[in-house]
Amino acid sequence: MLIGTGSTPQSSPSSAAGGGDIIDVTTADFMAQVIEESKTRPVLVDFWAPWCGPCKQLTPALESAVTKAGGKVRLAKMNIDEHPEVAGQMGVQSIPAVFAFVDGRPADGFQGAQPEAQVQAFIEKLIGPQGPSQADEMLTAADEALSAGDLQGAANMYAQILQIEPENAGAMAGMLKVYVAAGELETARQALASLTDEMKANPAIQAAEAALHLAEKAASLGDAEELTARLEANPDDHQARFDLALVHNAKNHREAAAAALVEIVKRDRSWEDDGARKELLRLFEAWGPTDPASIEGRKKLSRVLFS
Repeated sequence: MLIGTGSTPQSSPSSAAGGGDIIDVTTADFMAQVIEESKTRPVLVDFWAPWCGPCKQLTPALESAVTKAGGKVRLAKMNIDEHPEVAGQMGVQSIPAVFAFVDGRPADGFQGAQPEAQVQAFIEKLIGPQGPSQADEMLTAADEALSAGDLQGAANMYAQILQIEPENAGAMAGMLKVYVAAGELETARQALASLTDEMKANPAIQAAEAALHLAEKAASLGDAEELTARLEANPDDHQARFDLALVHNAKNHREAAAAALVEIVKRDRSWEDDGARKELLRLFEAWGPTDPASIEGRKKLSRVLFS
């Protein structure tokens, strides 16, 4: 296990993630938690109910945007089934409904599910434009550390982000990739299995899952020296070159992996029903479109295909 990362990261209720910035509010404490608090910073009141489908879409977007605001705004979630009085006084007729309180009074609001970008814009109307959050800056640094091969540094930063935002898909995907790069495939499998279906549908998580599957496939292959020897004896041993590409990828030698697969395409495009090109595209997906190896690999592949 990588030092300092602790046990496998687990998802937890996002209401706990924001601490005093994201709370559940009742009729009894509405005056203190919303009205009085709004005299020091804006407070968004999210009127919702457990049976409301659009509420389940909106609330995560609200929580994420509020977390990114870094304490400049509070989110107070009110279950109208349990506490209908305030919603009735506010004239709420459909949910989800969000009201922004400023200086003790309602200042703005909206109804219906909104994407996070629009929620972010709504909050910025109240508190001004926001730069990158601390978590965003840490995620960029962690990704750079991972790309540079600093697995321990990347793991520590991803773990810190997940302490702040337990459902940060980018950080969770990064942690999965750290486990894969460190050869801790079982830990990666356990971490992946612990995620919600919504998290698993995130493109970043899917890319990490693809990297895990590739590493699992590579684990069943021979070592690099044996495969290299086979290629030296027969440069047209495409299976050996293909397996060597997977071994390179498992060791995070991405440029070498891409070069081996491109070489197969160059020598025999029809091998294994265009298998080398298809595998290369899977690698690009696992690495991500902005990874230097993906960019350079696509250029080399294009030159072979269209020359």
